[in-house]
Amino acid sequence: MSTLTYADYLRMETLLSLQEPRIPETADRAVVLAEQFFIITHQSCELWLKQVGADLSAAADELMPPCDDHDLELSVEFLTRTSELLRVLHDQLLALEKLPVGYFAAFRPYLGTASGAQSAQFRQLARLLGRDEYAGSLYQAFVAAVEYRGLSVPDVCRLGARAGVLHRIAEALLEIGNGYWRWKVTHLALMSKMVGNQEGTGGSSGADYLALRITRPFPELRRIRGRLHES
Repeated sequence: MSTLTYADYLRMETLLSLQEPRIPETADRAVVLAEQFFIITHQSCELWLKQVGADLSAAADELMPPCDDHDLELSVEFLTRTSELLRVLHDQLLALEKLPVGYFAAFRPYLGTASGAQSAQFRQLARLLGRDEYAGSLYQAFVAAVEYRGLSVPDVCRLGARAGVLHRIAEALLEIGNGYWRWKVTHLALMSKMVGNQEGTGGSSGADYLALRITRPFPELRRIRGRLHES
């Protein structure tokens, strides 16, 4: 059996060749490196989104009836990891704040019509989590698991820790929803700082477009949980 090296396992040669700044190499070195930083940050986000999408899809699968305790515990594992990865995505935006605005303005024309709004993986995440009054596939699977156990979501919220693993799943969903919302708000703040009132590269209205798309997932779960204050 051939020896597997670290570089071969991670396909390092291919991975490190995927950053190709569009601004001419004759440009200021600092601007070229700034675009490389911009590319690496977005590529990293897409890699984490791949894991988030896979974990949330797996969590939804484990929640679908018939589901036993082992299935539900697995869903907690996937959901908990997703919550941490949303923190990673948030922190990457904080790192991107170190991109000087002048450098961004210098290489931004070379982006053409490329825009983060075109991310297929982000659209997949939106379908899983839902938005506004649309219950995504993940929450639908949670409701199915709760009903399979002979309970309702209000029952789970009222019982709290006494609902066992279903309570932990509900709390994990809320944590994911808040993490997603925090990530989007931070993205809006970053874009507002970087581009002001400029249009987005994909033809959107820029920061205004992002502001309209900031929602917190699982609105029904949050409403039901909030009613505990009324009792």
